[in-house]
Amino acid sequence: MTVANDESIAYPAPGSRPYGNGKEKVPPHVVVLFGATGDLARRKLIPGLAHLTLSALAPEVRVIGSSLEELDDDSFRQFAKAAVGEFGGDKVSPQQWEDFAARLHYVPQTAGPEALAKAVRQCEEELGEEVMRLHYLSVPPKAAEAVIGMIRSADLVERSRVVMEKPFGTDLQSAIALNARIHETFTESQIFRIDHFLGKEAAQNILAFRFANGLFEPIWNRNFIDHVQIDIPETLGMEDRAEFYEATGAFKDMVVTHLMQVLAFVAMEPPTALEPRAIIEEKNKVFRSLLPFEPGNVVRGQFEGYRDLDGVAPDSDTETFIALRCGLDNWRWAGVPFYLRTGKRMAEGQRIISIAFREAPRSMFPVGSGVGAQGPDHLTFDLADASKMSLSFYGKRPGPGMRLDKLSMQFATTETERAEDVLEAYERLILDAMRDDHTLFTMAEGIESLWARSAPLLENPPIVKPYPQGSWGPNAIHQLIAPNAWRLPFERGWREKR
Repeated sequence: MTVANDESIAYPAPGSRPYGNGKEKVPPHVVVLFGATGDLARRKLIPGLAHLTLSALAPEVRVIGSSLEELDDDSFRQFAKAAVGEFGGDKVSPQQWEDFAARLHYVPQTAGPEALAKAVRQCEEELGEEVMRLHYLSVPPKAAEAVIGMIRSADLVERSRVVMEKPFGTDLQSAIALNARIHETFTESQIFRIDHFLGKEAAQNILAFRFANGLFEPIWNRNFIDHVQIDIPETLGMEDRAEFYEATGAFKDMVVTHLMQVLAFVAMEPPTALEPRAIIEEKNKVFRSLLPFEPGNVVRGQFEGYRDLDGVAPDSDTETFIALRCGLDNWRWAGVPFYLRTGKRMAEGQRIISIAFREAPRSMFPVGSGVGAQGPDHLTFDLADASKMSLSFYGKRPGPGMRLDKLSMQFATTETERAEDVLEAYERLILDAMRDDHTLFTMAEGIESLWARSAPLLENPPIVKPYPQGSWGPNAIHQLIAPNAWRLPFERGWREKR
């Protein structure tokens, strides 16, 4: 969203594009953005709020930023303008920017709860009746309780919802304690534990693909699926997060949050209805059926040079990479391994779910025909913002004889007539929180179940193995997945639209 003088996007009038089924009426909101000058706010939240507001997908809003920085309204608006210009996806005209900037206010945390309460109530007077409050905690986990205390002291709990970033706790005991302390202020129905992976169009498309198609629904089980891979390598390093990462690591930062939430979408049973309570219950059933994460099924790695970063101990045992094999103890998935991998400073940045189907009997095909030479058939979901799906299979090579090649059918959201309607993940989730829709968020039971299954690994983690920056992780990952093989790196890239 670049601030520009020409060719700006023609945003519709407020209220002209209802969200979802168009029947719900979302009341006006005061959004209190804690950590408003942080990296997440700058890259995602402020540009996302600008797009939602100007596109009229969101209701009428006022945004109050708050952080430790001593800013006023004007300086916060300059900060927000730079964020929108650098990280926004669409152009906005000067007039459109002024429309959004007029909705922005700032209260430093040092001003105390009284100043925050005053700013919120002034915004509520501008918005009229039936105003809701959305508190977004874009703050480190250790600061969350202090922020909640400030909200309580400012008497801003009523008519409010609170969005909390991961990681939520560091083990089962801390997650239970944190839930208990938050529940002293907010009810569970007011809490939205965010995982931006589930806000991606491709992640939600898993549900549509699974449950809306008679071709795939009957074969989505252990009789036809050999194994599943959820692979999220990152080329990024620590940037300014080395101190945070040193106390967290890849497992707590990525696996318990993002990868397990995606796994739940892949593995869940059909919900009784497409509504939050039914979907959340099916996700929780997946978490309850997870087998404990055994250390022998885990490879931990650390990229070379990590210990040289500021804030990192010279003998650090923190993993910047993790790969693990896990399973589900239920009727549908018994015996099917799920392989998860994520890490920093790896060869490519990808977000791939790969479903490997069982191979068909091959006795009728002659030796050397090519059947099986390129592995089993795969259904692949790319969770990148420009989401894609691919189904690979063997087909006859044109010409004489019986030679087979691996073929594929591919689909990309950018090829549809509604590609411009795709929301960025944080935009979608902020909007869902305003609508009081918990479908794509994690509840207390689910997060506590995941920490319970993590106990064996947390108590006895295997030693970290070094791996070169720009690689695919330690060599031990190949023994972990044998006799199968990792899909990444792909033998061939995605086809691009011509």
